Amino acid sequence: MARINTNVGSVVAQRHLGTAYRGLNSTIQRLASGLRITRGADDPAGLIASERLRSEVQAVSQAMQNTQRASLIIATAEGALDEVAHLLTDIQDLIVEGANEGALSEDEIRANQLQIDSAIESITRVANSTTFAGRQLINGSLDYVTSGVDNTVIETLKIHGANFGTRSYIPVNVEVTQSAQPATLFYEQGSLPSSVTIEILGPKGATTLPFTSGTTASAVVEAINTVTDATGVEAVLSATAASGFTLRTTGLGSRQFVSVRVLPGGGSFPVVDENGVTTPRDAGRDAVGLINGATSLGDGNHLTLKTATLDMELTLPLTFGTGTTSFVITDGGALFQVGPEVNSNLQVNLGIQSVVASRLGNGAVGFLAQIQSGGSATLIAGHADLAQQIVKEAINQVSVLRGRLGAFEKNTLDTNFNQLGITMENLMAAESSIRDADFAHETSELSRNQILVSAGTSVLGVAQQTPQSVLALLG
Repeated sequence: MARINTNVGSVVAQRHLGTAYRGLNSTIQRLASGLRITRGADDPAGLIASERLRSEVQAVSQAMQNTQRASLIIATAEGALDEVAHLLTDIQDLIVEGANEGALSEDEIRANQLQIDSAIESITRVANSTTFAGRQLINGSLDYVTSGVDNTVIETLKIHGANFGTRSYIPVNVEVTQSAQPATLFYEQGSLPSSVTIEILGPKGATTLPFTSGTTASAVVEAINTVTDATGVEAVLSATAASGFTLRTTGLGSRQFVSVRVLPGGGSFPVVDENGVTTPRDAGRDAVGLINGATSLGDGNHLTLKTATLDMELTLPLTFGTGTTSFVITDGGALFQVGPEVNSNLQVNLGIQSVVASRLGNGAVGFLAQIQSGGSATLIAGHADLAQQIVKEAINQVSVLRGRLGAFEKNTLDTNFNQLGITMENLMAAESSIRDADFAHETSELSRNQILVSAGTSVLGVAQQTPQSVLALLG
């Protein structure tokens, strides 16, 4: 049909040409931006998914930065503790040298004491000056704060980690159901019936003691106690001398033992255990306890608990027996946000105890500050043995703390950082597959749309000329 008022072919050609132009412009925009989705109209569902993935990528990226910063803090603290460990080793050397009183003059011993004083002052100075971005690390600022601790019941308390979650405080209840015991043997005679030489073997070592016939129980006890520092075994006279005496270790727990052996050529030295059974050897017993209802690991009178919410250890007095005690953790510790979501599952808590001189050591043997001049365990006062025990305890505490920090950095922070890196890779790959443009596909679409625009333009020109054919009908 030949009509001139409405050029339907031109309208159709214009519509298709407009569609081709829009497709070409969209392809050019994708190629120019590198994105498949530049606005919501491009892909509403894809935009929602990609925006969520983008936010997750950002959160994971920040969690990785948090983890790196935590590693730097731990490394700084551990480096300072390494210097403290060197100073403690130097102090131990000076103590051992100062104990050689027969070969050193009083002036030399005083010189050693001055060096010890200086080293202890340096330890406290290192503890107070170790900071990270203004945050004190090893002076106790990152230790946990407790309330209600009965110091007559709990000799030492160390909280390594506590997850508060949504709680403002953590109540801790300790129940000892089985007391720790020393290794114990009983000699039930008032005097020795015959001459005998016995070997006393304990956790610290062995020694040999000869006795003649008729030696009283009190004399045997005195001889055994004279070498307690070398054997770790002491003797306690019974209420009546005729009842004999008790041999027991100075410490508690299954690692403690006492052994009595009669050397050949002498008489007898019968000893029995607490059940009256004749035996030459006995071992101690560890305490068994519950902390917040969870079974703790006992080592003598030392209890250790490690759960997802609480990591702690405490030492009870030698005479505690069984019973309960409680306290509250109110604050403190270092909380590290190492996950993309802010909740307790993606946070780790760590307590770093103080290593100042007044805190290294324990109430049982003493503290490092007591080794300084004017203290109760100085070389000048002739207490090299006690000073060495204190330093050994301090060295052990620093070593254990360094080990804990190292394990935290390696097994918690480093593995967390690696896992977050893998998570970020996968999230970015998923976000890219949704939002980024596929250049191979878009370039082929560009060629197609260019051809369609050219073809549409040509067809529109033809459609515009079609009505002119009506002129032929008019002659």
